[in-house]
Amino acid sequence: MRGSPLFLCLFSVSCWVNLMPTAGDKIFHFGACRVSISMTEIRAGFTAIKTNIQSRDPIRTLSILSHPHSLHKVKSSDRCCITYQLFTFYVDKVFKHCRTEDSFVNRKISSIANSFLSTRRKLGQCREQNNCLCGEESTEKFKQILANYEGLNVTSAAMKSLGELDILLDWMEKSR
Repeated sequence: MRGSPLFLCLFSVSCWVNLMPTAGDKIFHFGACRVSISMTEIRAGFTAIKTNIQSRDPIRTLSILSHPHSLHKVKSSDRCCITYQLFTFYVDKVFKHCRTEDSFVNRKISSIANSFLSTRRKLGQCREQNNCLCGEESTEKFKQILANYEGLNVTSAAMKSLGELDILLDWMEKSR
């Protein structure tokens, strides 16, 4: 077994490299969970399509993510749970219904969706390990977000939610 120490060393280095954030990644603390997210990539993708997506929003008087049920008042102990719920919401409901006739916009949406899927996976693993539970306040906030979303037709709600992605990203960065 001559190669065993070399294999162990290479395996250790590869695990360490996989845990290190890559360029542009930021470490976010959501309650007990610590997650590396490529915020630069998500922001760049969203910025490239923001005007296009927001111009498709026919109802500008309603917001799905913001006031009076603002994310900014979520307790730090609930951030793991509500962040996981929001990433699940975007992956399962929003991105599935955001298709346009513009292939550039669709590619950017797909790229953002893949980043969200990866982050949701990391958050889910951390959530299970740390038994992150949602408090009553964050549960109510998330129920209100769902009610706002479900009060619109699926396509309008999805485009509106995608157009409000900067609200979620700003909240994440402020709660770091």
